Amino acid sequence: MLFEVKSKKSLAEIGKGLEESAARHQFGVVAVHDLKATMAKKGVNYDGDCLIYEVCNPHQAKKVLENNGAISVALPCRISVYRAGDEFRIATLLPTKLLALFGSPALDPVASEVEQVMVAMMRDAA
Repeated sequence: MLFEVKSKKSLAEIGKGLEESAARHQFGVVAVHDLKATMAKKGVNYDGDCLIYEVCNPHQAKKVLENNGAISVALPCRISVYRAGDEFRIATLLPTKLLALFGSPALDPVASEVEQVMVAMMRDAA
């Protein structure tokens, strides 16, 4: 269910790579959540590095939502970049596995297309 790649690049380099690859694949970066900064605002000291990228292709999202509005709880797609020792990991939940939880087999081709692009974006960034 989890797909993950390792990278020796910096957090900034990975982020730039994700944004550039997303644009090439007609995905947009909807938001970036910096968990360290968010927790600090709440008075929690988190020493790790973890950024969550919300990515979306609106045409694919429309297909999914028109088929089953409940899938909105799984949108937009998320890609996490976090430190693991001396490297970073780039991870996501595979769309094919995630959408299978909703019992809408008509969406399998959409999930597969989105998954291929997300894996490509992650590999590009790594």
